[in-house]
Amino acid sequence: MNTSVHDGAAPAAGVLDPELRAAIGRIARVPQLLVACDYDGTLAPIVEDPSKAVPLPESVAAVRALAALPQTTVAVVSGRALRDLAALSRLPSEVHLVGSHGSEFDIGFVERLSPELIAVRTRLRDELREIANAHPGVRLERKPASVAVHTRGVDPQVAAAAVDAVRAGPATWDGVTVTQGKEVIELSVVATHKGTAVDQLRTQLSASAVLFIGDDVTDENAFGNLHGPDMGIKIGVGETKADYRVGEPIEAARALGLLLETRRHWLFGERAVPIERHSMLANGRTVALLTPEAKVTWLCHPKPDSAAIFADLVGGSPAGHFSVAPERGGIPLGQRYRSGTMTVETRWSGLTVTDWLDKPARETTPDGPAVVTGDSALVRVLTGSGTVRVEFAPRPEFGQVATQLQPVGDGLLVLGSNEPIALYSPGVQWQVDNDGGYETAKAVVDLSAAGGQVVLELRFGTHSLEHHRLTVHERQAAAEQPWKDWVASLRLPSTARDLVARSALTLRGLCHEATGSILAAATTSLPEELGGVRNWDYRYCWLRDAAMTARALVDLGSTEEAEALLRWVDGCIERTGGHPERLHPLYTVDGYELGAEAVIDTLPGYAGSRPVRVGNLANHQLQLDVFGPIADLIAAVADARGTVREDEWRVLENMVEAVRRRWHEPDHGIWEARLPPRHHIFSKVMCWMTVDRALHVVRQHGGEDRPEWVELRDRIGANVLEYGWHADVEAYSVAYGDEDMDASSLWIGLSGLLPGDDPRFLSTVLRIEADLRSGPVVYRYHWDDGLPGREGGFHICTAWLIEAYLRTGRRTDAEELFAQMVDTAGPTGLLPEQYDPLAERGLGNHPQAYSHLGLIRCALLLDNMLKQ
Repeated sequence: MNTSVHDGAAPAAGVLDPELRAAIGRIARVPQLLVACDYDGTLAPIVEDPSKAVPLPESVAAVRALAALPQTTVAVVSGRALRDLAALSRLPSEVHLVGSHGSEFDIGFVERLSPELIAVRTRLRDELREIANAHPGVRLERKPASVAVHTRGVDPQVAAAAVDAVRAGPATWDGVTVTQGKEVIELSVVATHKGTAVDQLRTQLSASAVLFIGDDVTDENAFGNLHGPDMGIKIGVGETKADYRVGEPIEAARALGLLLETRRHWLFGERAVPIERHSMLANGRTVALLTPEAKVTWLCHPKPDSAAIFADLVGGSPAGHFSVAPERGGIPLGQRYRSGTMTVETRWSGLTVTDWLDKPARETTPDGPAVVTGDSALVRVLTGSGTVRVEFAPRPEFGQVATQLQPVGDGLLVLGSNEPIALYSPGVQWQVDNDGGYETAKAVVDLSAAGGQVVLELRFGTHSLEHHRLTVHERQAAAEQPWKDWVASLRLPSTARDLVARSALTLRGLCHEATGSILAAATTSLPEELGGVRNWDYRYCWLRDAAMTARALVDLGSTEEAEALLRWVDGCIERTGGHPERLHPLYTVDGYELGAEAVIDTLPGYAGSRPVRVGNLANHQLQLDVFGPIADLIAAVADARGTVREDEWRVLENMVEAVRRRWHEPDHGIWEARLPPRHHIFSKVMCWMTVDRALHVVRQHGGEDRPEWVELRDRIGANVLEYGWHADVEAYSVAYGDEDMDASSLWIGLSGLLPGDDPRFLSTVLRIEADLRSGPVVYRYHWDDGLPGREGGFHICTAWLIEAYLRTGRRTDAEELFAQMVDTAGPTGLLPEQYDPLAERGLGNHPQAYSHLGLIRCALLLDNMLKQ
């Protein structure tokens, strides 16, 4: 609590106390906010004639705008009668009015008086009228449940005598509640005051916190009822229970204006950077996202599906960030990846920021063996001749844990988190500011005075600030060389060669080396519709997505990722206890079941797109298609290597057994719609593909045939070809008996179940093109999936249509659509999940494995056609 408010002194006019500003910043970020204000002396200055108390224009503007914000309620709680309050304030209906100290509400629960209370009120009015008649100048204000005795402007001796008469007489009656204010005493037959009124509002509106502003003695009842994250602001001098104080009503208006600005930014995003313009850093352990202005806006630790330490991407600056920029400001000249690496350079005139995620440091002990010191590290090298502003704001656990920053020696220690964290920053002088339990370190660095280079190294898993035995240039070279060597080993196509290389590096960056799992995307809750609720957590390993990712890398000549993934899948199968058909669609990077899907309601979401989710409810869905991509991957690896390993044979057998047991069942499908199961065409085709690819493997690499598998494959194929065809739409639709189209049904031909020249496949391609393609994108579907809002076109669906064009002989159309897809990539070559062709911006989690594997697959197919 800011104890200075209790000495009765008001702060200097026109100045908002820094502690008050910080407190407003905190309360502006609660999920459901109730802003409650007194009227006279707060929104409106005190005037001699109460009937002319008009609110300040600044206050009205702030209150109106606050009331229009989502998750924000504004109420005026006054001692005036409700009818007078409404007539004087002329505030919009969005602002709730509470009159007579809480006995009159405008939102549906007006206090109704019993006959007994009406009798008391009548007697009270009669008695007070006699007192007023006996004391010249005293005015009475009749209200539905009370009578106010006003003495403003009355001779002090006469006023004191009138108040004494009231206190000695009707104020002593049973059932009468007395409220004393500035030059007014009010007697009510209802036991209520502003504190109980605010509590009623809080309950009715499910408010997370209350901000109350008032100036009167009667407002102390409200201040006294505040608790937890609530906040009170007293206007003027005098003893108070409020936490903070301002001098005049105009200062209260400024406080409301600051609240409006801060909350609007929190709710709608602080100039949200387009999703596709973010670049990804990776080191095989975790990932980070970087804006074009070199602001680290996303980083989870210790694993990519752990809680974020920087979540600015979905929570704005208060959710944590690490920013570097020239002191003079300005937009960067550009940002790029260093060729063949996951190192990003951001350039201004006179400043270059080089960022990469390093692997754990290893130091040699006196006995010889290398010892790991710490975990991953984010290395930021500042080079140039200018002056640079640096801001370091770590917020572990999505900002749910209060932390402290302790300057020590050559850097800072982050204290309060379960995981030790240190920022190694030799030569940098930090200023640490506190913002309600969160500390932010700021520094201004003169690069010329520092010799042209400063190193900032954020070390995880350690509090060590020791110098590294290698120079930063040696460390950068050591971090980059494995990426360069890997890219050099790939068989890259001539079609979009550089973009394919970047896509391959991105997919490799989504691989979790310690386990072999592969992320579907680097982020959670980036919206499929700006401001919408279609926000999902993709920081996990989907069996389908991961297998398709690894397959794209196999096609480029790298089997390492596929082999690691198949070992990971084998572990997941083993944990089913011999029931592979019980596999979940997705798992944590460690291969275990996800916890419950949850919402972090303190985060406003990217550009105000709420909720921010952790976990994914699709974990509990039945998705029978997941077995097909895994079998397809095993076949590709076996063909590339010429052999099949024992664990891969085991996975393959389990995939076919899972299909045998469940292929005939309805499921939730590839898109995880939260609807009852259906017989999805894609799922049935993937079941067919599971057995088809298994037969290929046993014939090519086992030297045998499996008649029971042949019979199973043919039975599934015949079933889907017969029941999946919808005669009315002349296409394979989303599910048996449904006429709605779905881009995933293109796999009726992409899988090889139907040849490219089959009339049924040709007709399906035409129908999907007509129904689902819009310019450079293809939508998944337009059927009702049970969720509100809409979404963008899916890059993976666009890739499938490109492949379908090629299989049906439409090469020119394929090349044109591929060029359009490539043009939607961000400036560093990354693709999120979706693209909005109308707004011309990316949507969904970023970068998305689906999008990049689709690009690779299309480039390879186009390249093969050029060579034919």
